Amino acid sequence: MRISTKEILSRLGEGESIAAVCKAAGISRREFNAWWRAECGRRVPKAGVRTRGRVSESVEIARDRLGVPHITASTDEDLFFGFGLAMAQDRLWQLDWLRRRAHGTLAEVVGQSAYESDLLARTVGLNRIARDHLHRLPRATAPLLEAFSNGINSVIDASSKRLPIEFDLLGCAPEPWRPVDTMAVWVEFQWYLTGRFPVIAIPELARRALGEGPLYEAFLIAEADDESIVPAGAYPKAKRGVENVGASVGDPDDGRGSNNWAVAGHKSTTGKPLVASDPHIAFGALSCWYEAHLCGGSFNVAGASYIGVPAFIIGRTEGVAWGVTNNICSQRDLYQERSRVGLASTQSDDGRSKKGLRQAQPAEEFFFDGKWEPAREVVETIKVKDGKAVRKTIRFSRNGPIVDEILPAAARGTGRVSLKWMGATECDEITVFLKLNRAQSADELRDAVRDWRVPTWSLVFGDTAGHIGYQCVGRIPVRKVAERGYRPGWDPRHQWTGSVPYEQMPAIKDPESGWVRSANNRTAPPDFPYPLSGTWGSGHRARRIRELLEAQPKFSLDDFTRMHHDFMNMRAVEWRTHLIKALRPSPDARIKQALGMLEAWDCRMTPDSAAAAIFEAFFRHWSSVVAEERFAGDAALAGLAGGSQSGGGRMTELAAGAVGGLALELLGSDRAGWFTRGRREQAIERAMRRALGDLERRMGADMNEWEWGNVHRMALRHPLSGRGDLGKLLDRGGQQVGGNAFTVGNTGAGPDYEAPFGANYRFKADLASTTGSAWTVDHSGQSGHPGSEHYCDQTLDWIKGRYHEIPLDPKAVRAKESLVVLPASRK
Repeated sequence: MRISTKEILSRLGEGESIAAVCKAAGISRREFNAWWRAECGRRVPKAGVRTRGRVSESVEIARDRLGVPHITASTDEDLFFGFGLAMAQDRLWQLDWLRRRAHGTLAEVVGQSAYESDLLARTVGLNRIARDHLHRLPRATAPLLEAFSNGINSVIDASSKRLPIEFDLLGCAPEPWRPVDTMAVWVEFQWYLTGRFPVIAIPELARRALGEGPLYEAFLIAEADDESIVPAGAYPKAKRGVENVGASVGDPDDGRGSNNWAVAGHKSTTGKPLVASDPHIAFGALSCWYEAHLCGGSFNVAGASYIGVPAFIIGRTEGVAWGVTNNICSQRDLYQERSRVGLASTQSDDGRSKKGLRQAQPAEEFFFDGKWEPAREVVETIKVKDGKAVRKTIRFSRNGPIVDEILPAAARGTGRVSLKWMGATECDEITVFLKLNRAQSADELRDAVRDWRVPTWSLVFGDTAGHIGYQCVGRIPVRKVAERGYRPGWDPRHQWTGSVPYEQMPAIKDPESGWVRSANNRTAPPDFPYPLSGTWGSGHRARRIRELLEAQPKFSLDDFTRMHHDFMNMRAVEWRTHLIKALRPSPDARIKQALGMLEAWDCRMTPDSAAAAIFEAFFRHWSSVVAEERFAGDAALAGLAGGSQSGGGRMTELAAGAVGGLALELLGSDRAGWFTRGRREQAIERAMRRALGDLERRMGADMNEWEWGNVHRMALRHPLSGRGDLGKLLDRGGQQVGGNAFTVGNTGAGPDYEAPFGANYRFKADLASTTGSAWTVDHSGQSGHPGSEHYCDQTLDWIKGRYHEIPLDPKAVRAKESLVVLPASRK
């Protein structure tokens, strides 16, 4: 080759095409492919060897046929060293990527395209919050994070000459891993699960356009909202006090869904509880989950951890198994602020005041309870590759950082807006995780999660004694005033008064029904004594799970597999007849043909179904038509977004994704007068014409040849997919899949109907298992190295419903290869 490997990778990383690189190197595409495979392959760490590390006794990392590590050690510290080593062997570049995303330093290696991501991280203060949380760790937790970091660093040291290929593509190398990096990655995941600005910004914009009254109330209609996790009457009717929220941290003064269910022994074919879980997050070539088994010290636990976090979020011990879903009870508020020019303090990136600057620069003041209060400030410097560093002054009111610059584009003209977030209070979920991972019974599990704060999650669990249950965890702020949009930052009545005590959180213990389940649906009925402030998702998945659990007397793990892959669309079950009735008068021959298919449809989103594609496409276009009726070209909304009509367009796009409940109701009636008289039926027909035209452009004119799977394909994209031709080298996937975002077998539906997110990890456990096993499958694979045999090697298993066993009994582990870590001082 005429140019070096380093230069080839650099050019590819800068976005140069493969064809251009081949020309520069003087090689053919076939030669390039062979070179690429060899270059990726040589960077995969060798697993079956002996090495030395910072351990007190030997540590063994035995990997099964899929590369899942079973780590055994004598002490907790040694065990977590092995955990860090194994994770870094498989996912070192991903660890670094997530660390940079959390600290707000992606633009240093990616360039301007990552600036907004860094700005969000620095504005919310994920880096500052992580530092504060680290300093508050108890003595028992800190050594385990240190050991985990040492394990990661042992791989960094050993890989200096053959780092994962992405580092050379970006022209960078990993710095040593620190415990604060683990904290930052976790805080960023907390933010991902709870931040969600559009949930507040969209109702605020809608209220400004619609005004208070029937139209705004119609806009807020929830979907299948009567399907609650905790049934009516399963809780006390009166409040029993509140808990202190705690001080905010990380400011200048301080330094996408899931299913789970369980059945009791009398509804199980084995006589013991069965537990299932499937978190719904973005699909990708690199899974956000990392499977492992830890055995030694005070642990014998297996399951899935979030990359960078040394603990299992979903898993089982010898005595208890559990799964989680996002509870979506609101843990943050946005406040509209009244401000004026005043004086404020300024601090540097490390949180220390700069001499001569405190109360010395013109800045903002914020109004609260009749008085003006000086803003606080912190300066963050964002470095940008091939560009100038950007110094940003982050301002704070008493409620939190000012975030209007990072709101959705349509909301950036709404004035000064601040964020109050429970994640910025004194949290320590890492310690809670470690307690959870040691729990051996339902009672121990409940006690372990007592101090959980962020996010609010729904745990379902079962233990070997036969108990099952549900527990809502996290701290839910108590507000005196209900509000879906912005709160007035100047009004004391809108401040948090405390949080719901753990003992009063929604919970179920050994129900007579013999089952528990959650699916991001309403936590409890409206008469629950505390305001849960939920912005729950559609209750249709939860309804379908309930129907399935009530449909037969006993269940096996095979039954749970079928439930994981259930593609019944409850939206269609409930509303298909209304759609057909509304379109029956249409003279359009294409619409009549589509109606015939919908009438014959079993409402399942199977890959070979034309009707599934028609219903999904219709509802997408129908939601847009509903949004356009009240938001398209709205002058007030355009003004909010900087005076251009594009602001109204952006709001229409936002609203189209938020009107599901209203759009369904409008198929049957229009009680609020959303459409002017006679236009509803015309609008439904217009949406169907759009949908059929859309599908025809994608799949041809013959409707009989249409299939949902033709457009609904599983996208496994690499984080660098959009840079030049890297997607051709690093992406995987492309297979047809069933389901959509509202089926139990969740596969989402992206802008082009692709499957961008869903149940990317599936877990099931039988508490009668003699080997203490869990059965799992990841949507991609264990390794993040594109040259590894375990890069996306589980995808077909995931699609076909094939699971692999992870036993807790070391004697039952079937090791394919093994690595032994010896103490560094041993000869």
